[in-house]
Amino acid sequence: MIRYSLRCENAHEFEGWFSESADFDRQVTSGFLTCPVCNSAAVSKLLMAPSVSTARKKDQMQTVAMDAVRREAFQKLKEAVTAIKANSEDVGERFPEEARKIHYGEADARGIIGQTTFDEAQALLEEGIEIAALPVLPDDVN
Repeated sequence: MIRYSLRCENAHEFEGWFSESADFDRQVTSGFLTCPVCNSAAVSKLLMAPSVSTARKKDQMQTVAMDAVRREAFQKLKEAVTAIKANSEDVGERFPEEARKIHYGEADARGIIGQTTFDEAQALLEEGIEIAALPVLPDDVN
């Protein structure tokens, strides 16, 4: 995974995680990547220092320093993701097909989760099918 520090045209700064560099480019080009604060699609990468592995770093676990407000917000995000998963049917790789069936009334309305490709997710959105990506979060945050 690649982590980028990002900024929208309104100077809101946030992070984005991508499986590869090209994912960022595809999401920006398609308008799929938006600012979580103002929903602006004009998002750009900030200059970041590369992560260099040293002998000392190999023995240390990388952690994220969080103040109390961020820790509480992160905990609420984890709780929301857990609740969504607990109240949804995991349809796995059948997600695009099941989402279409529900949208077009061919299957009972219900919450579903699963996996899909970026292109398929974009196609669902273009059809007017409301979907959202669930973040993958670490288990422990102090």
